[in-house]
Amino acid sequence: MLILQAERDALLKPLLAVTGIVERRHTLPILSNVLIEKKADAVSFLATDLEIQITTASPDDMAGEAFRLTTSAKKLQDILRAIPGNATVTLEQQDAGRLTLKAGKSRFNLQTLPADDFPLLTAGSAAEASFQLSQRDLKRLIAQVQYAMAVQDIRYYLNGLLLQTEGNQVRLIATDGHRLAFACADIDATLAKSEVILPRKTILELYKLLQDSDEQINIELLSNQVRFSFGSTVIISKVVDGKFPDYNRVIPLDNDKIFLIERVTFLQALQRAAILANEKFRGVRLVLKPGAMSILCTNSEQEEAEEELEIAFQGGELEIGFNINYLLDVLTNLPADTLQLAFGDGTRSALVTIPDNSNFKYIVMPMRI
Repeated sequence: MLILQAERDALLKPLLAVTGIVERRHTLPILSNVLIEKKADAVSFLATDLEIQITTASPDDMAGEAFRLTTSAKKLQDILRAIPGNATVTLEQQDAGRLTLKAGKSRFNLQTLPADDFPLLTAGSAAEASFQLSQRDLKRLIAQVQYAMAVQDIRYYLNGLLLQTEGNQVRLIATDGHRLAFACADIDATLAKSEVILPRKTILELYKLLQDSDEQINIELLSNQVRFSFGSTVIISKVVDGKFPDYNRVIPLDNDKIFLIERVTFLQALQRAAILANEKFRGVRLVLKPGAMSILCTNSEQEEAEEELEIAFQGGELEIGFNINYLLDVLTNLPADTLQLAFGDGTRSALVTIPDNSNFKYIVMPMRI
């Protein structure tokens, strides 16, 4: 029975939006599938890993019968990708739990599993907080902090990002215990203070799907979930149960060695020096003296790289070590032309900010070299 006929891209684009969360191997085989549903002229695609669920719809009206089925997300994605872009795709549902896909002279038979067996995340009813941001602003905020999230840390609450609302502000904070990134923006709402920890996977998928546009995204904080709605896409995610560290306690307030530096100049100097950094420890030494900052990297082969930058600094001398990747991350992800660096002594964390802008802070702990 013919159930659907559409252009290839009308199926592939919404499918790609949901398949990022699908695991190839899963204890529940049906979770490797995508739920495809057609009502009236709209076709929706849904995938879940039981922690996060993404639903999106094809923007095009499609001819065919109403249906619900699940089939392998990755196989369907690979087939559609391999078909020429201008091809017309037809889907036919067979009696023996099979889905036949035809395009030109190509024909594929895929296994299906019953749609009624597909597990769905049920969204909580009442939202504790709800607000809107443009997709561009949320994407910018996430970009400024996501690199500081921990990866597979035993402190599971660090493997994600803190979303905090208070008054007319939304704040995003990420830390892996060695560095912390903070970014905030104003919103057109006045909210009570509330916070949730979003899983790392949710943040990475959300960032991929956000467009650089002024289209609004609606964000709802539910009891133990967060729901993001934008365009024809809805993401429902469970939140991480845990207590995020108090980020205000780690922001150094009395660092007195302060100067401005061009972001790209500093980034390029670090990238050159990093070529000879120790591959395991990735250490870099910064040596401050009036009017100049030296960047020094050495490795186990006794090779050495040195860069010197002119800076408007007239304070006392300082030598301090960092993991060079932690500096490269912040310099790569900030859109500002000029940054302000604030150092204390060789044992205190450094503070990176944007001049005349209190909406971003980056704190990085020193390391012994």
